[in-house]
Amino acid sequence: MSLKIYVPRDSAALAVGADEVAAAIAAEAAKRGIDIELVRNGSRGLFWLEPMVEVVTGAGRIAYGPVEVEDVAGLFDAGFQVGGVHVLQLGLTEEIPYLKRQERLTFARMGVTDPISLADYQAHEGYAGLRRALALQATEVVQQVLDAGLRGRGGAAFPAGIKWKTVAGLKATQKYVVCNADEGDSGTYSDRMTMEGDPLMLIEGMTIAAVSTGATQGYIYIRSEYPHAVETMRKAITVAEAGGFLGDNILGSGHSFHLHVRKAAGAYVCGEETAMLESIEGKRGIVRAKPPIPAIQGLFGKPSVINNVITFASVPIILSRGATFYKDYGVGRSRGTLPIQLAGNIKFGGLVEKAFGVTLRELMYDYGGGSASGRPIKAVQVGGPLGAYVPESQWDIPLDYEAYAAVGAVVGHGGIVVHDDTADMASLARYAMEFCAIESCGKCTPCRIGSTRGVEVIDRIANGASEQRPQQIKLLRDLCDTMVHGSLCAMGGMTPFPVLSALDHYPQDFGMTVPDRKAA
Repeated sequence: MSLKIYVPRDSAALAVGADEVAAAIAAEAAKRGIDIELVRNGSRGLFWLEPMVEVVTGAGRIAYGPVEVEDVAGLFDAGFQVGGVHVLQLGLTEEIPYLKRQERLTFARMGVTDPISLADYQAHEGYAGLRRALALQATEVVQQVLDAGLRGRGGAAFPAGIKWKTVAGLKATQKYVVCNADEGDSGTYSDRMTMEGDPLMLIEGMTIAAVSTGATQGYIYIRSEYPHAVETMRKAITVAEAGGFLGDNILGSGHSFHLHVRKAAGAYVCGEETAMLESIEGKRGIVRAKPPIPAIQGLFGKPSVINNVITFASVPIILSRGATFYKDYGVGRSRGTLPIQLAGNIKFGGLVEKAFGVTLRELMYDYGGGSASGRPIKAVQVGGPLGAYVPESQWDIPLDYEAYAAVGAVVGHGGIVVHDDTADMASLARYAMEFCAIESCGKCTPCRIGSTRGVEVIDRIANGASEQRPQQIKLLRDLCDTMVHGSLCAMGGMTPFPVLSALDHYPQDFGMTVPDRKAA
């Protein structure tokens, strides 16, 4: 019987030599006459330990990491293939505190299975959700999603079930299911991890959406910077089709659903659903005015269910275990779990899946271990490049859509970027405006012109005479107000969030000695 060894194939692991480590393990095993089965799994999301190699033992899977090519011979000398003691040994994988303290629902299989093995997927609850969905009426499936309280994980937090119910209630010659995998926010990677580490889960979620709304065609829109995700999704679609889980007459149910991958051209604004639709249709990615909403007139003018990767990926467990099981996690109107991504100046960067209600302080210190630099943490940007900077006074607010909205912040896609006390918040605010100026689709004036004027005003604040700063800061606030209330989409509407939060909480970085809103 061969010994089973797991080496991740996730992009993060590949970037630090996982392919080379896998090749070295295979070569060393052959040299020693040891029969092994080498499985390329997804990453567990403990990125500071990558490549993290796991071996199957009678006691469970034991992890070693981070493993480099030059460590491989020594690992075999220590008998690591059967769980032998070595300086890189991390113990039983499931007992690693960072992992053990999480609530992994959506990411339960991540790093556990071979991403493109249909047998492996089904052995770990895969397709149980679709089988249950096929046994229910379409309206009952939609009701499960509504009852679970699932909201869009892409950032808008709109109830997914309402979108599904709208599309399901329409009559049309063609309906679509579209997955927005244009993950462009800074410090985010949960979509990429899902597509590379458990792609069949995403396919299953989209298929459940299709059979419950009457859609027969689907598209996954993946950013071009994710070549491994594109390749893995295409392989997984082929596997699902061969197994009867995609294509015509799914599992003999009479339902048909065909899925296609579309590679994005690299525009941040295409993370907005209507700009994405324009791009899929072969046009320039420009935001559409609404109404009509995409659920009624979406892709190619037809009713379309549009959700983010994590939204669709959360559906299979809701169907397999029931809406109540999922809803029992979370707080308030924020139900279930969120894959939170720790990045920036953080000691232990990686993915943490927790029920809503966890705090930034817990995430940064109990999981992240504080700043990588060892210096005090000054600010945390939550929710991508258009998210607010959260000061220490707000680090104990539960991670919850409404609680964050109440203080002018957003949860967004769950990306957290940490900055220590050397960060210049005026420069970061300027970056937000410059980012918007570069990435704006240009359709509306507040976003297109406002962001450019914003850069100029911040430069005047930083470089101008001190007596002129209060006037310039008032001008910046007025400009932000125009962008928030006048922009066509969240690109311009949210750019003021990081700017205003920097002004409000770090006035000293703008040359002000007191909160400027009192002076203005």
